[in-house]
Amino acid sequence: MKLHLVPARTGLQWVRLGIRAFWRQPMALAALFFMAMAAMSIATMVPLIGPALALALLPSATLAMMVAAAEAMQGHFPTPTVLLAAFRAGREQLRHMLVLGALYAVGFLGVIALSALVDGGQFAKVYLGNAPLSRELAEDPSFQAAMWLAMALYLPLSLLFWHAPGLVYWHRVPPVKALFFSIVACVRNFWAFTVFGFAWMAVFALTGLVVALATGLLAGVLGAGFAAGIMMAAAMLLAAMFFTSVVFTFRDCFEPPDSAVASLQG
Repeated sequence: MKLHLVPARTGLQWVRLGIRAFWRQPMALAALFFMAMAAMSIATMVPLIGPALALALLPSATLAMMVAAAEAMQGHFPTPTVLLAAFRAGREQLRHMLVLGALYAVGFLGVIALSALVDGGQFAKVYLGNAPLSRELAEDPSFQAAMWLAMALYLPLSLLFWHAPGLVYWHRVPPVKALFFSIVACVRNFWAFTVFGFAWMAVFALTGLVVALATGLLAGVLGAGFAAGIMMAAAMLLAAMFFTSVVFTFRDCFEPPDSAVASLQG
């Protein structure tokens, strides 16, 4: 496995490729993303371990979108079976993906727990959906400090797991090594990922502005509830496009192990 270093402009290319791949199979990729999010939502209903179980499914959901994007770029129709890609790759890789999911759940809950030390757990309750967000709470300095701490801690956590599902699935790298190689790849390609992040922020902001203006003009005709539904659907579609673009960051950062990723040049 060889690490590639890419120029900063590659970050824009990743965004373009992700959007292009999504629109090759928009219905399939959107449906797969919604199904993955629904599975995680259902997992939260499991007594006692529900939230942790949902978090543990995120690396597998990320891998599913990576595999689906790869199939879309090769001209194939990604079916719902890609959601089980992590569980059909062999016993060893299945074990590695389960460990990866458990590590992510522990890491994320650790971030939330550390934020609770700042504000007594108010941000954690709001984030996990156990308490409403009021204006007074949002303006509380301790709540804001906890939010910023959680964001600062989540960044390195996300970099650790950014490439890890792909490394486990395609390169058969053990979980801990996959985490190490993932964050090294992100750090070594810092400027490309910085451009990638800011480009997606711009896409989300511009799309949100356009949708907000459109729904604002149509709210009187369609109703406030329908307009809110359009905004939510647009946000989910953008999120699906974002996850579709992840596979291209993986392709360019590591030597492709097989034709499934190497053929993503299209």
